This record gives sequence, structure tokens and C-alpha cells, in this order.
Amino acid sequence: MSISTISIFTACSSNQVPVSKGGYYYSNVYFGTNFPENYKKGIRDGCTTAKGIYKKSHWLFNNNNDYNNGWFLGRNRCKHLLAVNDE
Repeated sequence: MSISTISIFTACSSNQVPVSKGGYYYSNVYFGTNFPENYKKGIRDGCTTAKGIYKKSHWLFNNNNDYNNGWFLGRNRCKHLLAVNDE
């Protein structure tokens, strides 16, 4: 198999991992695979914050690296979901 044939197959493949294969989605945003539960909670809270409703467990944020990292990842990856009312 030539390199050009391999690149054709990889160009057509999806970068998304199905939820059934260990991928984690929240608000239709794909975050990755194999996160501990506190990381997922941080993603959910950070994403909720990015959408305009502040949500954070301050104790977990200050005492749990998984939650802290997940919160920042969720906030950053969900910024585009902020609904702005132009009235």
C-alpha cells in the first residue's frame, strides 16, 4: 500500500470517537476519552459557566486537579455555546 493510499484513508476517517468507545461528549462537544468522574464534573461545570450560568465547586476546584483541569477545559471548549441576546 502506498503512502498516498494511506493518506486517502486517513483523510476520510472521522476524528470523533463514539461514546460507546469511551469518548466523552457534553453539550454536543467532544472532549476526549478515559476521564475520571471529577474531571467530567469539572467539564460539565465549566461548560455550564461558558454558556452563561456560573457553576463551580470551589472546594473541588481548589483541592482536586482533575476537577480543576476539567473545569478549564469545559469552559474553553464551550465558549462558542454562549447565547447572546441582541435586543
